[in-house]
Amino acid sequence: MSESPSTSTDAPPAVPAFDLRAQWAEIREEALTEVTRVLDAQACVNGPDIAELEQEVADYCRAGHGVGVTSGTDAILVALQALGVRCGQSVVTSPFTFFATAGSPWRVGVRPIFVDVEDDTLNLDPNRVEDALTDDTAGIMPVHLFGRAADMTALGDIAERKKLLVIEDAAQAIGAKHRGKRVGSFGHATALSFYPTKNLGGAGDGGMVLCQDADVAERARKIRNHGAEQRYFHEEVGGNFRLDTLQAAYLRVKLRKLETYHAKRRDHAAFYGQALGDLDGLTLPAPDAPGDFGVVNQYTVRTTDPKHRDALRDHLATAKVGTAIYYPLPLHQQACFASLGYKAGDFPVSERASATCLSLPIFPEMTDEQRSHVADAIRSYFA
Repeated sequence: MSESPSTSTDAPPAVPAFDLRAQWAEIREEALTEVTRVLDAQACVNGPDIAELEQEVADYCRAGHGVGVTSGTDAILVALQALGVRCGQSVVTSPFTFFATAGSPWRVGVRPIFVDVEDDTLNLDPNRVEDALTDDTAGIMPVHLFGRAADMTALGDIAERKKLLVIEDAAQAIGAKHRGKRVGSFGHATALSFYPTKNLGGAGDGGMVLCQDADVAERARKIRNHGAEQRYFHEEVGGNFRLDTLQAAYLRVKLRKLETYHAKRRDHAAFYGQALGDLDGLTLPAPDAPGDFGVVNQYTVRTTDPKHRDALRDHLATAKVGTAIYYPLPLHQQACFASLGYKAGDFPVSERASATCLSLPIFPEMTDEQRSHVADAIRSYFA
């Protein structure tokens, strides 16, 4: 749609950062039917909906196999273990991402090596990766941030030349494409998240490991079940990383609507682009590269001057517009990673993004009135 910000004199609507209740209202009857079916059968652990969801998501992402797990965080951990990444090795990844991208490797003794991000996409900068590799580097872990695919062509070329694993963190990006190919189909393994605010969000935590190799998938299934294929006989030490059947049944309902969710998010993003594109002092998300397809899990703008970010956020709060900051402190500056030896100034693009980023409401069920109110409120600040 192409329209200008609203000039209505009516009382403006409140616009939350997310509105999960609106989405629930649309799927309530269908979801309750499926969840009740699982409860009536009492197939709450390892029920058939899990295998069905795994196949459906793998098919959607053009991956060979899917393994449902407890969260996107655990999907990274299980993927690393299933690929055989060992304690004492390292993976190259972004410092501008959710904590789990580095926290999960750390939990299994794998050191994160941070590399700065591209200024336009905020995804891992392929031009900086090779210089960061060490003798113990096992793989590259790109993050498809905010629903935009990383440059998997360039990163894949590096991995192939250096004989490295590729583990995609696609927690925010199910359905996104790079050069016409869906994320989740590039790497040796991929981690998905079904956290409620994701484009495909559950009724709580959930995640999935995607891979092309049947042996990797088989090992991931053992790891999620205490390292056992046969009950009480443990081939290795795993954990309780099983996805709940109730979540699988719920997610299958929403998976059928995922393309509609993507389309609505992209429509809202296009509106913001038209309504806000002429503002000095505000940088909007870069457009998709040719052949790429972003799913807009977040619509993240940046203020040119860091001092304006928090002021803009306060202004929007006064206008009853919810916002979020992803992420206020890059991972290399987190206290728990101090032993890695990084310091302020090591990754200037990530540090500046943390100081200037602000994510606007972008949930699929936003009304035209709500998104116009968001744009009006932003324009009034910069006026």
